Amino acid sequence: MTTQPVTVTLQDNIYEAAVKMRDNDTGFIPVVDFSDGNTLIGVVTDRDLVIRGYAEKHSGSTSVERVMTTGIRCASQSTSVDEAAELMASQQIRRLPVTDGKKLIGVVSLGDLAVRNIFADNAGAALSDISEQHGLH
Repeated sequence: MTTQPVTVTLQDNIYEAAVKMRDNDTGFIPVVDFSDGNTLIGVVTDRDLVIRGYAEKHSGSTSVERVMTTGIRCASQSTSVDEAAELMASQQIRRLPVTDGKKLIGVVSLGDLAVRNIFADNAGAALSDISEQHGLH
């Protein structure tokens, strides 16, 4: 799990999110509440920026709120690695925020699981399918 992931708030715009993605070599940034800096309220992906942002002709000064994804699946501190892998497989997601209540404490990625080879066989096969499906684009 990546602890202390790079984040944005609703006060940030899509240009700032894109720069953070570039500078931190990521395609996924959690959106947290500005007032406390750690309450998870959504995520912005590189796909969100393209599809909901630039492809809809929004300028770089558009708030991340216009393009972010809400209602996301999360894991808790007590979620096992196998459970996280199963959730990622069943929901076909590559990155899973880890929270303590509503507080963001980290992000588990498909790469985290694959590199460590610590997920269940069936979840591993499903996660492999996710990677192959996205690799076709």
